Amino acid sequence: MAEDRAKPGKESPAPTARELAMVLFRQRKLFVGVSGLIFVLAVIYAVAGASYRAHLRVLVRRGRSDPPVTGQQNAPPDFSRVEVTEEELNSEVELLKDDDVLRHVVEATDLASHDWLAWLRPHEDPAARVQRAAKRLGNRLNVESIKKTNLIAVSYDAADPEQAARVLQSLSSAYLEKHMQVHRPAGQFHFFDQQTAESRQQLEEAKRKLLAFTKSHGVVVAAQQRDLILQRLDAAEGNYGQAQLEMSETEHRVRELDAEVSELPQRTTTQVRTADNPELLRALKASLLDLQLKKIQLLTKFEPNHRLVQEVEQQILQAESAIAAERATPVRDATTDKNSDYEWAKGEAQKARVEMRGLQAREDTASTQLADYRNQARQLGEDAITQDDLTSSERAAQDNYLLYVKKREEARMGDALDEDGIVNVAIAEQPVVPALPVWPAAAVVLAGFVTALTSGAGAAFAADYLDPALRTPEEVFTCLEIPVLASLPARTGRRLSA
Repeated sequence: MAEDRAKPGKESPAPTARELAMVLFRQRKLFVGVSGLIFVLAVIYAVAGASYRAHLRVLVRRGRSDPPVTGQQNAPPDFSRVEVTEEELNSEVELLKDDDVLRHVVEATDLASHDWLAWLRPHEDPAARVQRAAKRLGNRLNVESIKKTNLIAVSYDAADPEQAARVLQSLSSAYLEKHMQVHRPAGQFHFFDQQTAESRQQLEEAKRKLLAFTKSHGVVVAAQQRDLILQRLDAAEGNYGQAQLEMSETEHRVRELDAEVSELPQRTTTQVRTADNPELLRALKASLLDLQLKKIQLLTKFEPNHRLVQEVEQQILQAESAIAAERATPVRDATTDKNSDYEWAKGEAQKARVEMRGLQAREDTASTQLADYRNQARQLGEDAITQDDLTSSERAAQDNYLLYVKKREEARMGDALDEDGIVNVAIAEQPVVPALPVWPAAAVVLAGFVTALTSGAGAAFAADYLDPALRTPEEVFTCLEIPVLASLPARTGRRLSA
């Protein structure tokens, strides 16, 4: 072995260029074989195995804002997110490598038929073949987001340049379609159109019920009519209370007049033939009568113990005392006639009774009218509640109808934008057919030549290091420490020499 060639405790001298060349010369077959094989493979790869790379770039932007599906007619726009976040870029990167997208690309470009190991699986299911090709495409597809930008770079290598460009073109189409499906679910327009039709039917039904109720109950605006009837009811209650008050006053007046009639004589002395002063007596009586009438009027308004009533009673007592004093005179020749006070009290009592009967009729009419207004107010109150419910239902149905009309129009606009390709992502760089391979042939040949030389030299040195034979007299003397008397070269076609 190589370790046995050097004596322990001594350092081996560094090999010279001649010794290195001798190693390569001794192992020339292995060196030439390994180097030639690697160089031939590099030439074959440069000639037949060139790889072409197509590029695709996707720009993520805020070019469109879809309104959220809410219960409001005008959903407030979301201005909280203006910049494109890293999460959104990563989401789009993962969407580009989605299995559905890759399967669509495989089916569109027929990549499953390019599997050269398909003959090993003759009975493989087509779906499994497509899935296997999609997995292989995902491994060969390079998708990454460019730092500090909103761009996503996609590259794909293939032996056919047209196939590389075709794969990325199909990938861009499938990705845009998948982006629209994910960010805006399909079927919104159909849903809102159906809801619009249903809400329109509900609105028509609510209007029909409201119109039928208005016609059947004979009301237009039950709440306003109820308020008007309540105002009339208040006025009727005031009239009824006023009638009761006047009737009470009239009854009291009739009782007072009846009392006066019962107290006053039917006839009174009209002429006295004495030396007395008849004018004074007449004046006192008239004053007494006025005071009594004044007392009656005051009693209709005040209590008997009131100050004014007491003053009038004092005056009546004084008048009666004066009259009594005047009558205390001797009997004189007097002429009598009908008592005007009696006749007046009797006439006023009759008038009061007639007035009381009118007030009684007025009270009855007011009571009937009051009951009628109360019934109308109660009925209109119930109608107002029902009408308010129907009106609220109609208003809610109308709001729903307008909401769904608005949302249907937004969904229609969204579908139109989707059809025109107006989305929040754009293809910044369309894939084109690459004209040059990834690695030029000269660079591949040069790299193969350098690799071949390095690999051949490494294989030769490794084989020589693992060979335990002693090849030179110096190695024999170094390892065995015995003199070399003679050495014979390897057998060649020429003559041997000592």
